[in-house]
Amino acid sequence: MVRKMSETQEGEGSQELYVGEDMLARMVTACLRDVLEEEMAQFLGAGRYERREGRRGLRNGTKPRTLATRVGRLRFEVPQAREGGFTPSVFERYQRSEKALVAAMQEMVVQGVSTRRVSQVLEEMAGFSVSAALVSRAMADLDAELSSFRSRRLDHCQWPYLLIDARYEKVRRSGRIVSQAVLVAVGISEGGQREVLGWWLGDSESESTWAEVLRDLKGRGLSGTALVVSDAHSGIRSALSRHMQGVAWQRCRVHLMRELLKKVSWRDYKELARDLRSIWASDEREVCLQSARDVAEKWRERSPSLSRALLAGVEDTLAVQSLPRSLRHRLHSTNLLERLMRTLKQRTRVALLFPNEASCERLIGALLLEEHERWVSQGARYLNLDLLG
Repeated sequence: MVRKMSETQEGEGSQELYVGEDMLARMVTACLRDVLEEEMAQFLGAGRYERREGRRGLRNGTKPRTLATRVGRLRFEVPQAREGGFTPSVFERYQRSEKALVAAMQEMVVQGVSTRRVSQVLEEMAGFSVSAALVSRAMADLDAELSSFRSRRLDHCQWPYLLIDARYEKVRRSGRIVSQAVLVAVGISEGGQREVLGWWLGDSESESTWAEVLRDLKGRGLSGTALVVSDAHSGIRSALSRHMQGVAWQRCRVHLMRELLKKVSWRDYKELARDLRSIWASDEREVCLQSARDVAEKWRERSPSLSRALLAGVEDTLAVQSLPRSLRHRLHSTNLLERLMRTLKQRTRVALLFPNEASCERLIGALLLEEHERWVSQGARYLNLDLLG
């Protein structure tokens, strides 16, 4: 079953992991903003909108402030007191202990984490006297941002191309270490832009798991899909046949080649790889099929299983053959998602083991949101769909 973003759970561990600077900037900003509010409440003797005896003054709006940090320029609205005299000490303390605070923010993302523990880290390493509730609010802000992004509507445009794939992470659950599938979907819009459409945690890549993913996407307004690109996992194929009827399926050529190369000795890798690449050299579907038959015949004696697997799978890799070559080059495989998954692996492998599902979802989500924002900010089209006429 696919699980949605859960609330922050308690976890243990102390490994530090680099995470995206954009995401860290948002977390640091949220944390410091709450610290400023706490300092102002202590200065006035009352919280925002609180009426109580002994109050020592009134608020008088805010003043903008920019702080240069190792995670970018952070912009704040610093609260002001009507009677004056309020001078927040957080900026001085932050600049003095910036590296420690950023490390604590990283730990919050990676570990799950006990808010009391992070509060202690902030106080002991960075000199901030903050409550566990404040740290929890900072994490809740990040969770809310990720939840809003992954549940956003998709019906503002058509999505002619959809790429889906999964990778696995080690997560501790109920005292056991389990392997969790992280399922990711990337869409190409009618304007040719690529976007991360969502991510989900599941126990496996079963039909029911992928079915929930497709139902979620369609429920949020995904429409106009003409082609889905994925590997040949049986769970994906079954879910597509039931929930994406009438949509063409492109089997990832790279995945097929990897499977076929495993069937021969390493001495034959180069020869077989060269033969396999020749199959898709032509623009004509029938020519490609004939090339596949020729390659299968050539290798039949040395590897009968290779020949059978090639003939059984090659036709599913030709769904893009009618497209212009420049589009075909980017849609014949899940290379776009493969690169994205490698980025995730590089950033999550330091953690080795996530203490709970919430920490896994949070880090994966933050990294995917960071990559999505990078794609959008570039503004360039991933596919020039004007070529389709």
